[in-house]
Amino acid sequence: MNLRQIEIFHAVYLHGTVSAAARALNVSQPAVTKVLRHTERLIGLPLFERTNNGLIPTQDARTLFAEVSDIQDRVRSLKQAAQNMRNGRGAMLRFSALPSLGLGAIPEAVSRFLRSHEDIMFDLQTLHHDEMVRKLYERETDIAISFEIPISAPVAHQVIGEGELVILYREDDLPAAPARLHLEDLRNRKFISPIKSGPIGVMLSNELSRLDVELEEVVSARTYYIAAALVRAGVGMAIVDNFTAHAAAAPGLSSRPLQPAITFDINAIYLQNRPPSKTASEFLNLLSTVIDNL
Repeated sequence: MNLRQIEIFHAVYLHGTVSAAARALNVSQPAVTKVLRHTERLIGLPLFERTNNGLIPTQDARTLFAEVSDIQDRVRSLKQAAQNMRNGRGAMLRFSALPSLGLGAIPEAVSRFLRSHEDIMFDLQTLHHDEMVRKLYERETDIAISFEIPISAPVAHQVIGEGELVILYREDDLPAAPARLHLEDLRNRKFISPIKSGPIGVMLSNELSRLDVELEEVVSARTYYIAAALVRAGVGMAIVDNFTAHAAAAPGLSSRPLQPAITFDINAIYLQNRPPSKTASEFLNLLSTVIDNL
């Protein structure tokens, strides 16, 4: 398969129809159909089942897609590198992070890094824990910043900092709050709960069970920035990570860490065969400093 055939196959696989693939590649539908049929004749296997609702990949196509995705990613990297060289720019750093880290820590670290690395470009995106391994495998990102390390996945990691759970509340609701709050202090108060399937949600649920504390849950929020917005709107109190609380800082809002403290590691996660480059490692060191100072 040549690069054009790989590009066409990849687009059809992702978009599900010839017309959608043609629009994505800015070419005609007959051109996509012609190249796709020639590719199937070349390898001697049907790659898609034609249905009224579009093209369904065969099992052979699914196997081939994993290899093709890697080639496509490398081609995109080459194109970006060539463009960077034409524009006099340097490397591209591709990072993904949980939304709470993307609210403050990541932007601050990027801003500081670019002051001394003006030729570097960043490709940043937010992700959730269940997307992490797929994003790394499909080469959509090179390094994921997360609270949890995927189990049974061939990834490596390094700890770059520590986070802590805090109670976010309106000052009118707790006008004389001590330096640290106990989970028991939330009894009989309206509580915005984190989704229990996430690592922090599980951690909190286990601690509540250990202490035999039941809270009056009024809303279950799937993201911490939504939980923070609900607190600001007067819906109730929430337990969030300290990064969300820092980013949500506003007049009338306060946060307090828990007693006893509930802490967690912040990890930089990457594929075992694709460790961070020297430039990426420099950025991780700076990000670690930013996290420590929040």
